[in-house]
Amino acid sequence: MSAEPDDWVTSTTDGAHLRVHVRPGSARPGLAGFHGGALCVRVGARPVDGGANHELTRTLAAILGVAAGAVEIAHGKGGREKRIHVRGITADAVRTSVLAGLGVDTGPRRP
Repeated sequence: MSAEPDDWVTSTTDGAHLRVHVRPGSARPGLAGFHGGALCVRVGARPVDGGANHELTRTLAAILGVAAGAVEIAHGKGGREKRIHVRGITADAVRTSVLAGLGVDTGPRRP
């Protein structure tokens, strides 16, 4: 996994867009850092009949503290690289929630 990229989350008029890389069929579902400029999310479901997509949207909604209906896959429903649209939350709030979920300290660096 790589360091946090600058543009994995951007603001929209009604919320935020996230670049997400999904790892379906994982034994340990949850956030997995960053991969190729996108947030990496592991899901337990296999990519069959939309199961992985459904689990992805529910997982992101829980992490971000929004209703499941506020999270939708805007692009990439058939692949691992996705563009997610989340309504009702700012890009800064998304970044704060995700980094907290990853256990990343966002405070000032010590000299």
